[in-house]
Amino acid sequence: MNSLIGTSHLQLASFALGTIGWILCTVSMGLVEWRVWHVDNTTIISSGIAWVGIWKVCFISYNHVSPGYEEQFCHKFSGYDSSIPGEIYAAQGLLVIAMVTGLLGLTATIYALRNISMGISRKTSITRFFLVGGCFYVVAGLCVLIPVSHNFYSVTHNQSIAFPPSYLMPSSPVAQEAGAAIPIGIIAAILLLLSGTFSLSYRFPVTTNT
Repeated sequence: MNSLIGTSHLQLASFALGTIGWILCTVSMGLVEWRVWHVDNTTIISSGIAWVGIWKVCFISYNHVSPGYEEQFCHKFSGYDSSIPGEIYAAQGLLVIAMVTGLLGLTATIYALRNISMGISRKTSITRFFLVGGCFYVVAGLCVLIPVSHNFYSVTHNQSIAFPPSYLMPSSPVAQEAGAAIPIGIIAAILLLLSGTFSLSYRFPVTTNT
């Protein structure tokens, strides 16, 4: 048992990093601040700033309902709207996949670490689950990295979105910057990929009976 514990330090780190990465992935997915748009028409968007996420767009208005009252307006992306870039819908799907695969990776890692802590020395019960968990972590990390990178590219190139009139959003901003969701997503992807690498690197000690 001691020899097994001595070979699983990286895998304990993998579990810790995977847990943090999965939480950050969930946080990033829930935030609306993916792209921060600066607009010059403040008739509706009173603050001149709007937030474009992967699930909805939001802005603050002081005069849309009653002058002098601050209110946040959000419009959710529902169904499939051809005017919304495909990468937004792709990001939705990829981040859901990342959440599921990240959770599966955590489950597999926990099961392998449980076997080690209980002194179960069957090679297949440990090595196989570390490998499965590592693969899930890597898939989750890539599923986070792709939409984060694409949105960051869109921000740096100031790409526009032809929102329908009902969204009360301009089709293009004066300027835009990366919101909090992008750096959080980048950190999540790095942690998940590191976690997968550590988990996949496990080697069962040859001196232990199988």
